[in-house]
Formats: sequence, C-alpha cells, structure tokens
Amino acid sequence: GLVQIPARWPATFSKRRIMSELLRRPRQRRRALSAAGCVAAIALVLSACGGGGGNNGGANNAEGDGGEAAELTCAQEATADGQFKAAEPTELGILWTDWPEMPVKDSWELFDEIEARTNVKLVPTHVPFSDRVEKQSLLISAGDAPPLIPLIYTGDEKQFAASQAVLPLSDYSDYMPNFNKYVDEWDLREMLNNLRQEDGKYYMTPGLQEVSVPMFSLIIRKDIFDEVGAQVPQTWDELRTALEKIKAAYPDSYPLGDGFEGAAMLNYAAHGFGTVAGWGFGNGTFQNPETGEFEYAATSEGYKEMVEFFAGLAADGLLDIESFTQSNDGAGTVKEKVANSQIFVASGAPGTVNEFKIAAAAVPGAEGAEFIQIAPPGGPAGNVVEPRGFWNGFMLTSQVKDDPNLCTYLQFADWLYYNPEAREMLQWGVDGETYTRTDDGVFTLLPEFKLEAQNLNMDTGTIDIGKDLGWANNVLAGSTESRELKESYNTPEFVEYMDSVLADRQPRDPFSPAPLNEMELEQASLISTALKDSVDTATLQFIVGQRDLSEWDAYVAELEGQNLQTYLDLINGAADRYAEAVSKS
Repeated sequence: GLVQIPARWPATFSKRRIMSELLRRPRQRRRALSAAGCVAAIALVLSACGGGGGNNGGANNAEGDGGEAAELTCAQEATADGQFKAAEPTELGILWTDWPEMPVKDSWELFDEIEARTNVKLVPTHVPFSDRVEKQSLLISAGDAPPLIPLIYTGDEKQFAASQAVLPLSDYSDYMPNFNKYVDEWDLREMLNNLRQEDGKYYMTPGLQEVSVPMFSLIIRKDIFDEVGAQVPQTWDELRTALEKIKAAYPDSYPLGDGFEGAAMLNYAAHGFGTVAGWGFGNGTFQNPETGEFEYAATSEGYKEMVEFFAGLAADGLLDIESFTQSNDGAGTVKEKVANSQIFVASGAPGTVNEFKIAAAAVPGAEGAEFIQIAPPGGPAGNVVEPRGFWNGFMLTSQVKDDPNLCTYLQFADWLYYNPEAREMLQWGVDGETYTRTDDGVFTLLPEFKLEAQNLNMDTGTIDIGKDLGWANNVLAGSTESRELKESYNTPEFVEYMDSVLADRQPRDPFSPAPLNEMELEQASLISTALKDSVDTATLQFIVGQRDLSEWDAYVAELEGQNLQTYLDLINGAADRYAEAVSKS
C-alpha cells in the first residue's frame, strides 16, 4: 500500500502536494498506480478488491476497507444484478422526507411493490422538507433515527462519522455486490477514496452516476439570441457580448438573472474562474494545484475576478440584481420575468426549461419562445466544470451494528440503491403496468398514466405515477443512474446538453482529502459558519453595488479577523495528517 513518489517529483514536494498530483494524474496513469490487488494509490489503507461476489448464507468475512473484518451471518444470498429477497419478512425503518408538492399516501404502490419483491417492508419516519436537516441531525445524534437514512450527499456524513453515530459502510462493502460492481464498471473507485474520514473509512455510500454533468447551468432564449445575432456563448465574456446585444434590442430588460438567490449561478460560474462559490462553496477552501496548500476561496484572486465580472454586469444593467435575492416562484420573480421577456438568460436545471416554456406559453406574443440549456461557460481558468460527482446515497445508523438483521439491511439497501432493475422501477413503476420499454431502451408511460414532474403524458394521463403511486419520488429515485436511465425520462434537448458538456468541458480535479476529527470538526464548524456568513453578505454587496470593490482588501482583513488562519491551519493540518498516514500505509 505504499505510495511511490516518481523520481521526477522534487524532494521538496510536500506529502499534500503529492496527494494533489496523484488526484490530478490522467485516469489511465492513476489506474496503473492501483493495479496491484485493486489498491487505490491514494487510499489510506488497503481497499477490499471489488467485493462483487454474493453471500452464500452463513458467516461471511467481508474484509473492511479499514483493515477490519466485518463478519455477519446472512440468511439469504445476494448477487450483483440479481433480485434480492429476504429469507424472512423484515421491517426496515427509513427516514422519509415529505415534500409539500408530493405528500405520501397510504395507497402508494411504491411500498407494496418493494415489499412484494424483497420481503422487506419499509416503515417511514416522516420529517418535513422545510427543516429536514435539523430534524435529521437531532434524531441521529439522539439515537432516535430509523436505521436507513437516505438523501445523504457527500459531506453530510462527516459530523455523524466523527461521533460514530453511523456505521462505517466500508467495513461491510463485501455485502454490497451491486455497489461494488458499478463502482468499478463506471470507474468510480478512486472517487470513493475521497469519502474516507480520518480513520480511513467511508460512512455513506453515494448514488452512482455513469455519466455526470452539472444539473444547473444557463438557460437561454435561443430565439432571441438568433434575433439579435448573438452566438451561443462558450465563455463568460461571450455571454457579456450577447447580453449587450439583447440589452440594445430590449432596453427595458435586465437580460441575465439567477432565481436562486445567486447561489446557483455563482456555483457553476466559479469553476471557470478557478474558485468555488454559491452552492458549491463547501467548507470554503480551495486547494492550490501548484502548492497543494488549501487556501480560502473567497479571498483568492479568482473569486475577486468572478465578483468583479458580475458586478460589472450589474452596473451596466445586464444583470437583474433582484434575482440574486429571490427564488424562481411568485409574482415579479425570475420565471415571470422570463415569460414576459424581461430576462432572457437564467439559471436552471432540465426541469426549469420546461417551467419556462409553460410560463411563456401563457403570455401573448411569447408562445413560440425557445429555451435551451447550455454548458456552463468557460472563464480565465478554462472550460472547467464541477468535479465528476456522486449523487445522494444513504447511511445506516450505528444502532444496527449488532442487529441480527444487519446483513439483510445491507443487502436490501444495496439492491434498492444500485440494482439496475430496482433503479428502473423507482423511476418508472412496474414494467407492463405503468410503462413499456423497447429493446433499444425507449421508455413510454401507458396512456392512462402521467408524470407531471417531468411533463410526461400530460394530455392523456389521469393517474400521476409520482403523486398517486409514489414512483419517481424525490427520496429514492434519481440517486443511481446509468446513462440509459438518465436519458429515459429527460428530453432530447437535455441529452444534447449532456453531450455538449461531456465533449467540451473538463471536470475540475477533486481536492485531496482533509478529514477532521470530532473536536476539529466542532471548532472548524464554528469558525466556518461565521466566515461564510460574512462572505455571503459581502459577495452580494459587491455584486449589486452596495459595497465598492475598492474595499476588497478591507473585506479580506475582516475575514482574517474572524480566525481565518486558525481555520486554514485546521484544514491543512488534517490534509498533512492524512497524507502522512497514506505514505506509511
């Protein structure tokens, strides 16, 4: 498990810099490093090699990624791509988030079909979407949460891992044959190593994506771009040129808007400026690719350049500054302004394209509006987008460690989250009952069914497979997807968008791991929360013109006065500690 340092790397390179270089290597060369025994070169300890085999009943020795043996007795066999079924009827509690637009019904076919196929009955504990994060944290910390915790994004698990409130799923990887198969088949093993905590283990398994593109980017009024002679922008500078042409033709407009309080646009824009911002701000640090050092993103030149760019748009009347404080819905907000030809470029996801089309169709004169989603524009740092990503996955609470049904829980969750037939069922329902599928992968809802959330069969369907039957719900659907499944419910325009990103944009390399221990997490959280509040306030003020950019140095000094250096020392210390452990493994 030794990390061998190539002779061409100077002896002055820090271990953290070496970790950064390993992550930046071309995939083929990184794969060569991990060839012996399926060991990823950047793993803290030896990883189990695939673990894709089934469990043949009786005791099984699953060699955990942390070097510990997790030995469970399994009452049934589980194999990759096979139909899992528990040997005995089993109940499994799940923390279920209730979305206001999709309330759970007792009549949902979803739960009955899962139980019929697997002999496992899901028993939901309900939490409202409005305060899901807080309720979830309280339940898990108090030991009152049900075993299965869905809707976990990478990073969500850190606090619970540090306090040992959830299981280290890496210790049980051999009980998850579907997970292991698709981690390897879709070349995600090295990404998985970035989920490891200070002890070298990962405590959640994420949703796996065969192909990964940013869901949010710019949505443009293509017909208006054509009208004013503007090309589809490939860079932010080209977008500015297009906005200027639109402003000249529609002087009362503010042609660019966000609709997500600025957080969406700054998120996907930041990568082209060599920084992180908005929804993607994370812990606020950005790893310098040259030194391997973690720096605070919001004090960097790239962040300043990004802020200056958007402040310039606002000053020239090209950016709707209200859209940086409002959501998409309601009177006077972005969706309404888009429909009324006051905004012509806005942030959104594939579903937003449809929302804009519907809103514009109701406005006289805008019925033929053409909306397309385009790849996030490139910037000074290049045509860079967010790193190839996982999607939401799950955790298991530590209360089930000694539960005699733990193997059943693991095998069931592995089937539910990673088995292709299960994933298809969660999105579309039951083959032959709610939909049909051709041999070449074309999915079609039967005429009596519709899916309002994705605008399917709205003319003929009377039964919504989401609201009425529970399929395509926000808790379970969409987590793990093959490219075929992702394309099955998206529009041809989204497939074109996906292809354009894959062809013309480069995902940013992931940062080296810097896992904090429980005490460090608590200290870092207190500092980072205050820092981010200051960053959010100042960023908005700079962009909308409430604070002059000549005060940038004063702003940086304000952050430095909020224990910024102490925070960076914690992150860099954790990165050094992790790299040191790797070099000795």
